[in-house]
Amino acid sequence: MDRPIAQTLEIVIPAYRMHSQLFNNMLADLRESDAQKRIEDRTNHFTWMVGNLVNCRYWLADVFDIPERDPYDALFKDAKALDSTLTYPSLAELKEQWHKISPLLYQKLLTVDEPELNQAYAFGMDTPYVEENKRNMVGMCLDRESYLFGQLGLMRKVLGYEGVRYDLDDRLAY
Repeated sequence: MDRPIAQTLEIVIPAYRMHSQLFNNMLADLRESDAQKRIEDRTNHFTWMVGNLVNCRYWLADVFDIPERDPYDALFKDAKALDSTLTYPSLAELKEQWHKISPLLYQKLLTVDEPELNQAYAFGMDTPYVEENKRNMVGMCLDRESYLFGQLGLMRKVLGYEGVRYDLDDRLAY
């Protein structure tokens, strides 16, 4: 296993890599024609959730000054609500962006040091027990990803697909 310079991120690295893998597994065998379906027009569709996952990684990359930008930021920034009048990118396009930003962010997580993680970074939670710094931004991002993965797993079942598999691809090294 890769070891980060910042000891406080040791628990993050396996979770990050598992999320990278789960992303692929969530999309396995999903037909594009099902990606825009909603439950009784009250839920987000699969594409919106996947786009938010991608945007979350770009958001965290920005926290660490990685210059790459999400080309679909206008659709997903700040978990912008689904707008059924807009055209969303395909799952293939979103997957491409996921695999573009994820290895760059992974390398940063391995090389960031404790002083940088301790740097103040406001994220507007105003929660007295959550210090607003870069370290906790990493935690917030992983939490958001976990939340979206749960929704995607449920949507797979609702759409008639098998549940998400936890098969791992050792070639995915981020």
